[in-house]
Amino acid sequence: MKYSILVVDDEPGQRQYIGGALASKYEILTAADGEEASQLLEHRSVSLVITDERMPRMGGIELLRWMQERMPEIPVIVLTAYGSIETAVEAVKSGAEEYLIKPLKSPEELRVVVDRVLRRRLAEDRNDWHQQEADAAFPADVVAESGAMKKVFRLADQVAGQTSTVLLTGESGTGKEVVARYIHRRSPRRGQAFVAINCAAITETLLESELFGHEKGAFTGAVAARRGRFEYANGGTLFLDEVAEMGVNVQAKFLRVLQEQRFERIGSDRAIEVDVRILAATNKDLGQAIRDRTFREDLYYRLSVFPIEIPPLRERREDILPLAEHFLESLSGRLGKGPHAFSAQAKELLAGHDWPGNARELANAVERALIVSRSRVIEREDLPLEAGDGAPSPERTGLLAQVEKRTILETLSRHEGDRRAASEELGISLRTLQYRLKEYGGGGR
Repeated sequence: MKYSILVVDDEPGQRQYIGGALASKYEILTAADGEEASQLLEHRSVSLVITDERMPRMGGIELLRWMQERMPEIPVIVLTAYGSIETAVEAVKSGAEEYLIKPLKSPEELRVVVDRVLRRRLAEDRNDWHQQEADAAFPADVVAESGAMKKVFRLADQVAGQTSTVLLTGESGTGKEVVARYIHRRSPRRGQAFVAINCAAITETLLESELFGHEKGAFTGAVAARRGRFEYANGGTLFLDEVAEMGVNVQAKFLRVLQEQRFERIGSDRAIEVDVRILAATNKDLGQAIRDRTFREDLYYRLSVFPIEIPPLRERREDILPLAEHFLESLSGRLGKGPHAFSAQAKELLAGHDWPGNARELANAVERALIVSRSRVIEREDLPLEAGDGAPSPERTGLLAQVEKRTILETLSRHEGDRRAASEELGISLRTLQYRLKEYGGGGR
């Protein structure tokens, strides 16, 4: 399969040099600046963009940000003659896959980087998808202290060994993809690919091509044949995030694949048979979408064979501090900050906030606190939250603590001090119960 590469540079000589280095293996398209490139990308499908950083009208960083909003699945390599650390950081933060300084040492240097990016991002065969999944971040242990999340993972365990479709619902940031990966990892397909696609991030026309693939010449810009996500996921699991954003026309073709386990690439009449398990997720009310005629009712029933609703973080407050500690540990390592801890006042603020953005908002708050903190202890003022932003009053905090203490001690008494039995009835972990009893000075076995 011959991939297409868009080279963006205001210097004709550079476009010719880069194109000449890659033309024997790749289809080369060119643009003189970011504005011309963005117009081309609106109508043509490409596999990779190589862009200069500084150009008239629209520069490389601006083009990169434009692409991140509209087509984040396309990898970008940034080339610049202004090799400063600040520029490199800006390019990477904006979504650049690689960063190279001009003049290039040799055409071979460019070819090595391009080959590496395309192997990593475009997955030339199913094993590459499997390797991507193996390398993807996945929590070593699931953070689920609340009874509500324990129920979610019990349901996930029950359905993991089946082939049934699963519909994960819940607000944005609640962890739907984490649950989807959990189901895949505990299924008989765990050794095969887990392929994820965000239906909201891709236009309807491109989504059809992404899912089912296309033949060369099937539409303007289809300069080479391309396999879709269904083919890459064959034998494994396909996860469709934000499935409610899928256009009605694509829904009809998708429903047929669910029913028949076969499809045709765009521009082909040859049926391709696949064995793919479908997991889908949405933060929308699909019932309302059906009434609005933006989502097919028959597709809804196909997807929701086994629905799992993930509650928002404000309804499972026992998870807030364990999640915050989990994020603090993982992010401090990634940022090179070393071990950190929360102060008692910071914990109080975290526990009292409603977290409308759920776990994603919590992770962002912890990351910002790590960046601004001047010591190994995250203080209340380091957190990007207002003091009264969802935090309970001292009077309310004291009352809740009294009710919690009485409930725990009464439950423990009913079970004659058996901590494990008491924790199961309360819907909290044994570790949380032991921590509370230590605070109360209580016993049990």
